[in-house]
Amino acid sequence: MGVKGLQYFMETSCPGTCVPVDLKQMAENHVKDHPDTTATVVVDGMACLRYWYRCQAWVHGGQWQEYMHILQEFISAFTAAGIRLVFFFDGTVEEQKRTEWVKRRLRVNQDIARIFQHIKAHNQQPNSRDLFCLPSGLATFSRFALKTLGQETWCSVREGDYEIAEYSLSHNCMGILGQDTDFVIYNTVPYLSISKLNLDNMTTVLLSRETLCQVLKLHRSDLPLLACMLGNDIVSEQQLQRLRNTALRLFRKKHGQLQGDKVYAVADFINVHRSRSEGTFGVSSLPLIEAEKEALEKGIHMYLLPGQMSPWLECRRPSSESLCLMGKYVPRDILQAAKEKHTRAECFMIYNVLYDGVVDCSNTLEDEDEVELPPQAILYLPVRERIYGLFLPIQSGGSVSVNEWFVFPGNPLKEPNRVTPKPLNHPKEPPDLMALWFRTYPEVKRNQVSTLLGVFDLYELTEELQQFDSPLIAVFCLVTYITIQTRHLSLEDIDAYLCQAVCVRFKTFTQLQQLRTPFVDPRAVQLGSLFVRGLTYLIAANSACGFPFPMGELMPWKTFDGLLFHSKYLKAHSGCPSEELLEGNPSWTSLFLSIRELVLEACRRRGVSVHSQPRRLQYSEVRPVDVDDLNRERRPQLHHTGRQEFSQLHRGPVHYQQGYRPRHPKRGRYHLAPRWPHSQS
Repeated sequence: MGVKGLQYFMETSCPGTCVPVDLKQMAENHVKDHPDTTATVVVDGMACLRYWYRCQAWVHGGQWQEYMHILQEFISAFTAAGIRLVFFFDGTVEEQKRTEWVKRRLRVNQDIARIFQHIKAHNQQPNSRDLFCLPSGLATFSRFALKTLGQETWCSVREGDYEIAEYSLSHNCMGILGQDTDFVIYNTVPYLSISKLNLDNMTTVLLSRETLCQVLKLHRSDLPLLACMLGNDIVSEQQLQRLRNTALRLFRKKHGQLQGDKVYAVADFINVHRSRSEGTFGVSSLPLIEAEKEALEKGIHMYLLPGQMSPWLECRRPSSESLCLMGKYVPRDILQAAKEKHTRAECFMIYNVLYDGVVDCSNTLEDEDEVELPPQAILYLPVRERIYGLFLPIQSGGSVSVNEWFVFPGNPLKEPNRVTPKPLNHPKEPPDLMALWFRTYPEVKRNQVSTLLGVFDLYELTEELQQFDSPLIAVFCLVTYITIQTRHLSLEDIDAYLCQAVCVRFKTFTQLQQLRTPFVDPRAVQLGSLFVRGLTYLIAANSACGFPFPMGELMPWKTFDGLLFHSKYLKAHSGCPSEELLEGNPSWTSLFLSIRELVLEACRRRGVSVHSQPRRLQYSEVRPVDVDDLNRERRPQLHHTGRQEFSQLHRGPVHYQQGYRPRHPKRGRYHLAPRWPHSQS
């Protein structure tokens, strides 16, 4: 959430509200005022992702080891200043925010289309702040990364900002670090700006709600009304446009036109009607129509923390408890464990399925003109269906389903896609969830592993995979699955995936930082995104199957590096032999050949032949690009192209509107890759 225009107003029209602070000194003062405590800052993880991801290369799929190093430096700087950090991440999207969520996702889709236009025109990663996209799955992996680094990390079960404000107040924390003016509105601890944070001298800017109230002549309890009248993620600007125009007209009659007069006008309007209320309670004292009254009451209520009241509400609404939509299908012990693991940021997606019946997935770097590689939402649909099938009834005639909000080119996001659970394809009895989640007998571990492999339709390879460790099993599952599902991967594509997975195990982040690629290939960009997004479904499957593998072993910093993959992809398609791809290391080559043979064998069993099809990558005026030169690249001139025409593919009982696929101007319509033989039956 965020209040429309408030940050800009505070920085430009009311600079006294933006107070430079020394965090180390602030921590010392906090400890003096509160003996026997540690100065604690609660971090809004979602707001910090762009600050944290400072790796120069981002289009290739993510520089994950370098990202881990950046997170460690961030933590160390606060630790040295005597500050303890507690991290929060959004664990759900509340339906009242869905409209705003959709608007943002569609806007990012347009940016991604421009990114691919730039890559095709210039063969390079864009170097404009306006053309930037965080690597796929960054928010999901960041919570696990911070836990790996020993940090207290939480995942919300309701609006994330609310849980941050509540935790900070109830635990007497020093401040909230984020980039969201809702933290000015909540009556909670001080709000510190992540965008102004300087780790070298540990300074930032405190946005003072007290000073804001003094300047606007408001009470703290008026701030939620101010936020709703200005517009936020709950109450849109359009809903209160009439009231705001009235306030602005009255203000300008008295004061003329001023910088920031919209905020001043709304504050003046609140002051006038507060003094006129004479005992009238709630927003009833304002000249509102019924729809405006309902919107304001709903919006104000969202800012009230436990025990807090508002003079603008006649009565406080009861707090909503998280209801478990699918509770009747799942044992209570599993429901409780799923919620606990979700809040502790130890699992992924299962809570959303069981409690909300809704799963969402943000933007992925996908080329709307790519005709061979399906969007990740469609590619991994069978995996998600089988995950749902572990918990929910299969033969329900479609009455039990999960609503999916998945973003990809061509999906208008007008409504969720209804996905029905599907069974695993191997002939054994359905897995015993209670055994998978709570029992520790030796055979349980084997059942956990085989169930996870069954989610990717690789059940029969349980024995063969015992020779590999967890990260390589993860790579095997995804590469094999992508190859069979798309039926458009060549031997060179598989070699690129596998040899980077072997090499990345033995490289430091500084070695990976020094990698160079002569140009950026759009297809390699999408292949990198498909793999990284696949890791999120792998950790979801791991969560569903009772954690057969340690979560930390399935993370991208153990399995993938974007620049390394891109480099191997270009070399593989240029005809480099495997010995060169494996950098002349015999043991690396041996490991690579053994896992490649298993991938190809799995494909043969599914009737998928993989052939050598090197792509002759020919670019005009290509020059080698040094990663260190990316910041010095000239700003490109983008050429506008019209929207591609989309066609809908029939997906049968899945009710999947995301069958929208782009029409390539020369190559015709997309076609969804056929499912594996068992899935077709």
